[in-house]
Amino acid sequence: MKVREVMMRTAARCGPDTNLGVAVELMWTRNCGMLPIVNAQEKLIGVITDRDICIALGTRNRLPGEIAVKDVASAHVYWCKSEDDLRSALQVMAASKVRRLPVVNSAGVLEGILSMDDVVLHSEAGNRASELPAENVVRVLQEVYSPRLPQVVPKKLAA
Repeated sequence: MKVREVMMRTAARCGPDTNLGVAVELMWTRNCGMLPIVNAQEKLIGVITDRDICIALGTRNRLPGEIAVKDVASAHVYWCKSEDDLRSALQVMAASKVRRLPVVNSAGVLEGILSMDDVVLHSEAGNRASELPAENVVRVLQEVYSPRLPQVVPKKLAA
């Protein structure tokens, strides 16, 4: 099964200068928790999640309209291509502990989003004709939701 058979093609998106207020409104109206960030040519340049926005608004003394998504977006972007095998996209999700992947074409232009919600609905449990066994989906979810190793914060040297 290919990613294109499962992905959502009408993904909400934003530009790097979109402010957090607009990003939140897009997430609310489109019922999503992540927005791909694209440039003027629709090439994927980043992502912003609802968690990124919450942390930014909780740690800065600024209004959402004053903060651009480029200032708080995730530093590393994981993605897949529509022609990728779904199992390889699931491996990326599991290894990177993300529930959503932007889907791009060979030029890096955004084509859609692959989410674990889509995968579950198309898995054996939700679709009798699926090639994806439910236990594979559960295994990926377990990896995605398993705790990350704690990040080591360097201690300040005594002066």
